[in-house]
Amino acid sequence: MEARPVESGLVRARIRAAWIFLAPTLVVLLAVAGWPLARTIWFSLTDAELGRLSEARFIGFANYLERYEGEWLGVLADPLWWDAVWRTLWFALVSVGLEAVLGMVVALALNARFPMRGLVRAVVLIPWAIPTIVSARIWSWMLNDQFGVINHALMGLGLIDAPVAWMANADTALWAVVIVDVWKTTPFMALLILAALQMLPTDCYEAARVDGIHPVRVFFRVTLPLIRPALTVALIFRALDALRVFDLIYVLTANSAGTMSMSVYARQLLVEFQDVGQGSAASTLLFLVIALLTLSVVLLGRLKLDGEAAR
Repeated sequence: MEARPVESGLVRARIRAAWIFLAPTLVVLLAVAGWPLARTIWFSLTDAELGRLSEARFIGFANYLERYEGEWLGVLADPLWWDAVWRTLWFALVSVGLEAVLGMVVALALNARFPMRGLVRAVVLIPWAIPTIVSARIWSWMLNDQFGVINHALMGLGLIDAPVAWMANADTALWAVVIVDVWKTTPFMALLILAALQMLPTDCYEAARVDGIHPVRVFFRVTLPLIRPALTVALIFRALDALRVFDLIYVLTANSAGTMSMSVYARQLLVEFQDVGQGSAASTLLFLVIALLTLSVVLLGRLKLDGEAAR
């Protein structure tokens, strides 16, 4: 009975110490991320333009949605915005899904024992180490319809009869962006999954080997449930990157309306149209989409894990 006050005092001391250690990080995050976000939200409520930020006037939510003379105006009334939203969601779903599958395959292969395994692990990380702008430019040359090595190889294999202008068509251009993104970021996914595989206990695998259980069944019944937390973190990180994709699409396809993402749309309003108000509104909506999706994934994962723990 006397241990409870001591334990509660110890818990309070630990919580207080945790907040003390977290305080500098929170202050830095507030200065680096909080202030620009708050400023962007404020500009989204004004009629600010790039050349006269100091003269911005408060106009409420007109940049988001407003009915003027019988016509709906604002970012939410722009069909290009909704096309960019669905295109970005499609890109994130396809690219992250492919990266998860391929990353799992690569991680399982690198987790096996074979000669020069360390060298192979280092080589696999090269695409991820290359800056995105550089890799996008390299792939734009490779996909060029006149001198690109991709067309040359496909024609040599007899798969196509004439060079394909990959970036001239919206469908092929978007798939080309997905391929480049998968090529670059699959090593990142594989690295996180490999780290989780390295932490797994070996006794359960030895017992399964002795019992003669098929490796595929061991993977789905043992390996996958054990690495699920690390896999969830990897998926969240990659989904965040995919939803705010900008540099890859902009370098490969520029301002093409058929491949425009939410970030490219916001950049067009901010820089080319110099409409800071609507550009900030688009940026704020992008932040809200990413925040809601991330929160949903985290809550669903927590509920699923709590339900499994309860059973």
